[in-house]
Formats: sequence, structure tokens, C-alpha cells
Amino acid sequence: MRSALHPSARSALLPAMAMIMAAAMIATAAAQMGPRTRAHTTLQSDGDPDRQAATSNAPGTSRFDVELTGETRVITANGIPDHLVGSFPSRGNPNRIQAQSYRLVLDAVPRLTGRATDARGFPFGIAVSGVMFDPGAAEWYQGQRGPWQYEALSGAVSLGLDANNAHVQPDGSYHYHGLPVGLMTALGVSRDSHSALIGWAADGFPIYAKYGHLNGEDPASPIIEHTSSYRLKQGTRQPVTGSSRASSTTPGGYYDGTFVADYEYVPGSGTLDECNGTTTVTPEFPGGTYAYFLTDDWPVIPRCLMGTPSESFTSLRPGPGGGDRNGPRRGQNGGPPSGDRFGRPPPRF
Repeated sequence: MRSALHPSARSALLPAMAMIMAAAMIATAAAQMGPRTRAHTTLQSDGDPDRQAATSNAPGTSRFDVELTGETRVITANGIPDHLVGSFPSRGNPNRIQAQSYRLVLDAVPRLTGRATDARGFPFGIAVSGVMFDPGAAEWYQGQRGPWQYEALSGAVSLGLDANNAHVQPDGSYHYHGLPVGLMTALGVSRDSHSALIGWAADGFPIYAKYGHLNGEDPASPIIEHTSSYRLKQGTRQPVTGSSRASSTTPGGYYDGTFVADYEYVPGSGTLDECNGTTTVTPEFPGGTYAYFLTDDWPVIPRCLMGTPSESFTSLRPGPGGGDRNGPRRGQNGGPPSGDRFGRPPPRF
């Protein structure tokens, strides 16, 4: 059909149309990349985030079921904790706890791979409360994704955590960033005996909290508090080398735990390996198993795995980017958007 516009009018419209198309392309690219990270500039923190009291009942009834079939362990849970929680929405966390539909298929006879696999970008594991362990925070210095990722438990960025070191994703998923205090209390975890089973890691190995045997081969050996082998680096912050994101701006200040990169692994400085694990006998595995332990010191919840993560965990990975997020991510088993994270999965470095 012939245009009714005068040629000069059509010519005048061309720049405007080009601008509209360019704007649409930018909007599309932005949508694909996900939300922009917040441009924080905090350099030092006291290592103690403000936590609201856990005095509220979680909405609904907690559900956590385990079915063992041959060499497969299937966990179904609704993500509703079986202990008191903070009041959500709250200052620092605008989301309300909602039931989830987790179905996790784990190897019931997991095997060590001989190397550490980065577990950032998907939940590390699930607690027996049906709540995910998901320690990372998608908050970076000056908003530049890279090695200078803020540590969620440092207090540098307000995340609205409650006394269980937990808060809520935008899809309503309550999840732990640190020690699950209410759950540990309910399970009677104390230094007088080996920790109760706290949960299952994404690779199928068990998770315990803090206390285990001094001699991993002897169930009669004394109970000790396991310790991390990570230590704060010394001196002032230096650029991170060997990282695909190392070009991001290096913060000033000194290493104090404000950032994940403030820590380094020092083999043998604690009782646990680089993934906060060790081979030991436990009440559930009297013949011995590799097991992860939550610790008081960083990383508290491990950030890597010594086995092969299940696809049912890695499928929870958000889109390109990283950390704790209060923005959308792909849902469980390819379902609708879910996820903690103020953005997308953390950088690989």
C-alpha cells in the first residue's frame, strides 16, 4: 500500500524510528542481562550484620521427605522451615515467605572427584528443615561483577537477615546464608556430642554443623569443634590475579572479611579442607563418609563441592551474573522464575 506521508515527512521520521529501534534493542539486551547490580562503595565492616529476631511462625507446615531407592536419594520439600523466623517483608528484604516445590534427586552413593568444584551460582545443599543453603550475595564493589563480591555475613550490605542468618528470595524462598540457628537448636546440636545430620549437599554427601570426631576413623574419639582452613589475608587489598574478571576496580582498605576475596585457603590451618569437609565416621555413616561441616568461621557454609553436583541443584542456577539476589532467576527444575539473588550467578574465578 502506498504511503500517505509526504517524502519530507517520511525523511523526518527516519531518525526518530532509528532511535526507537535502538532503545528497543537496549531494553531487550538489558532484560536478557538481568537487573543491574547496586553500586556499593563500603570498604570495611564489623563482620556482624544486623539480624532481626526470629519470633514469627513460618506460614504453613514444613514438609521434608526423603525416599531412598537403590543408589538414589530423592528429596521433596516445600521450603517452609520448621522453626521460628523473622518477620518478612522487612527492612532490607521486601519479600514474603511462600511454599516451594523442591524435588531433588541425589546420588545416595556419592564419589569424590579429587578436585573442588565451585558451588557458587546454585544452592550448596538443602537442610533437613527443607530450606536451601545458599550463602552467596550478588553484591559487588561499585556494582562491578568480579572478584570483589561482598560477603553476606560481613554486615557491609544490609540484606535483612533474621537470627537464623536467613532471608527470603523474591519468589518467596526462605534460605540460609549462615548457621541455621533455629534448626540447630531444634536438633540439639551441642559440643557434647556429634552433630545431628543438618542436611544434604548438592553432590549427595551429608552436612553436619560444627561438631565431629577428633579422629575420623574412630567413633570413640573425642568430640571437637571443626574449624575452617580459611584465613584473612594480611595487609591492604591487592588486585586479584588469574581471574577473568580481574579488571574490575580493586577496593582500597585492608582485608577484614568485607569481601569474599579477603579470604584465602591455608591448607592445614584448620581441621577441614577447602570445601569445609573431611572424611569421618558419623552416626549415620558408622563405616565412614566424606562429610561437610558448617563452621563458626568463614566460609560457614561451604562454597565448593568435592563431588559431582546433581543436575537438580545446578538447574536452580540463575541466569548470567551472580550471588544473593532479590531478582528473578530460573525456577526449580526449569520452572517459573525463582531465586534469591539480586541479579545473576556469581562470576567464575
